[in-house]
Amino acid sequence: MGENSSVNLPPGFRFYPTDEELVVHFLQRKAALLPCHPDVIPDLELYPHDPWELDGKALGEGNQWYFYSRRTQNRITGNGYWKPMGIEEDVINSRSKKVGMKKYSVFYIGEGPAAIKTNWIMQEYRLSKSDSSSTKSSKRRGHSKVDYSKWVVCRVYERNCSEDEDDGDDDDDGGTQLSCLDEVFLSLDDMDEISLPFN
Repeated sequence: MGENSSVNLPPGFRFYPTDEELVVHFLQRKAALLPCHPDVIPDLELYPHDPWELDGKALGEGNQWYFYSRRTQNRITGNGYWKPMGIEEDVINSRSKKVGMKKYSVFYIGEGPAAIKTNWIMQEYRLSKSDSSSTKSSKRRGHSKVDYSKWVVCRVYERNCSEDEDDGDDDDDGGTQLSCLDEVFLSLDDMDEISLPFN
């Protein structure tokens, strides 16, 4: 699919893959240079793009965007940067075998301590090292030394305020970022004068 900016899906097609499907069906095949059907996830260099610019460049389904990217340490975009949240999870297949890792990042607008945390989240999937050394299909095709660490598949979405996820970010934001519950409790301060009937 490469640099295609639009993805033509058949009518009624919905793309909601599980973590296992993203790693096993898509990422393993991509890294092993094998065809993937349907070939719907485009290659995209993530880091020049802000998350709100992914529409039309990545495969979009609902409020989520999917794309392959080369693994890199450069996480700086035109208006901010992706900061790792310190959360990594194993991706386990149906046979309880570890097939990959999922790493979370959050997008900040600006630079340094003045940067503002947003609700944009990226889940970056990579293959596990044990899986990369034992893929039979790549050996059959003569690709026995495929460097699996170069490719990742990413899922980017904008988290809404109703989601209760701990992002693992223990940094002090200097009071610039309120949680959803903080906003609710602050709005309740004006309700002191309201009397509620009790049974």
